[in-house]
Amino acid sequence: MSNLIPNTILYIHKIVKVGVIAVETYIKESEQENFKKLDVIIEEQGNEQGTLIRILKKAQDIFGYLPEHVQSHISLKLDIPISTVNGVVSFYSLFSQEKQGKYTIGVCLGTACYVKGAQDVLDAIKEELSLDVGETTLDQQFTLKATRCIGACGLAPVVMINEDVHGRLSPSDIPSLIHQYAKKTEEVIEEK
Repeated sequence: MSNLIPNTILYIHKIVKVGVIAVETYIKESEQENFKKLDVIIEEQGNEQGTLIRILKKAQDIFGYLPEHVQSHISLKLDIPISTVNGVVSFYSLFSQEKQGKYTIGVCLGTACYVKGAQDVLDAIKEELSLDVGETTLDQQFTLKATRCIGACGLAPVVMINEDVHGRLSPSDIPSLIHQYAKKTEEVIEEK
């Protein structure tokens, strides 16, 4: 078992019979509490049609992303094929299968935003954070994404940071915007 994930305590999470083969899934000790929270959400939501996206959104809020073992857990609990869960996760851009920073910065590159200077705003963010699209800062605070239209064309160019929409930005606005979110993180650390 130590060859699976070095220096990590693992517990057998589920043993599922697939035909004549028993498949063991493991969870890290540090994730047990998160899986308990997820199980409560799954139980509350039930297995009705249309609940999968809500459950996936809440799972991503808990774990920060949707790795394969979380998708598998949801599949088992809802008694639906893993291919269905993975299909939804990979189809919708709001879901991520890779670990994300605390703040996901999405720069809209839709037509209205692009014409109004979104590429310059994106370049300013890349320079400010020293990273490229799809990357996360070393301190795990920021992930940068390029997105398509987010429906706020009247505010072009638009940047979303998590759920917050920031419009009519110019490259010169970027340092203070990034600092505003970095400061939030510092305040949380100081409170602890």
